[in-house]
Amino acid sequence: MKFGQGQKVIITGASTGIGRAIAIELAKGGAQLGLIARREELLLELVNEIQTLGGKAFYRVADISERKETLIGISELVNCMGGIDILIANAGVGAPTTIQPFNVETQEKMIKVNLLGVIYCIEAILQTMLASEKGQIVAISSLAGFKGLPGESGYTASKAGLNTFMEGMRIQLRPKNIFVSTICPGFIKTPMTEVNDEKDMPWLMDAETAAKIIIKAIQRKTKVLRFPWQTSLLMRITGLLPDWLIERVMKKYNENPPMPKNAL
Repeated sequence: MKFGQGQKVIITGASTGIGRAIAIELAKGGAQLGLIARREELLLELVNEIQTLGGKAFYRVADISERKETLIGISELVNCMGGIDILIANAGVGAPTTIQPFNVETQEKMIKVNLLGVIYCIEAILQTMLASEKGQIVAISSLAGFKGLPGESGYTASKAGLNTFMEGMRIQLRPKNIFVSTICPGFIKTPMTEVNDEKDMPWLMDAETAAKIIIKAIQRKTKVLRFPWQTSLLMRITGLLPDWLIERVMKKYNENPPMPKNAL
């Protein structure tokens, strides 16, 4: 039996990138899917594709940074599916942190989506999982959460916060038979990263390959997954480097930081 067969899985940020690729892969395995994203037309396209694969999917439109929208959308999906086995909190945004001007609103949005959005998602399903005494909560974070980087302060802070929040939840929910996994990928080819120069994204991976790696980690109930190993090692080394060297390496990036078109 393929992993996912008969399981009820909710995926946020499902319309593009990693979320979409995970949804397609799980649909092939026979999972029943609840999909959430902001753009209805893309969700409809995904639902149609899943149906052509013989899968079953429901969707709701919601902005994960809005607590009320998120709670309503996820609750409705849980009702449609008759429960939930796995939550994959995948929705995330990224944009540079600038200092002239100091783009506070952009950083607020990143923290709301990348950290608070995950908390809202967990709020929406936690009592259901506690009542059934089983479940799995998965958050898609980033290797960037392990080091504050110049020009990426807001993004790295949001992911660092997510990593520590999920760690605490993992330990707290352990005796409740609810498993918690934090997935920390490196550079993945998605609409969010397409504004970057590929030479600035070493070991860039396509979303489909990343999705297969993530699903294996979910199946194994991996606590924390960092991948690919090359980028993970690079981030560990970066953590040991002096500030002046990191500033020099990222100086060109910060002189003209690439701004995503629709991420925020």
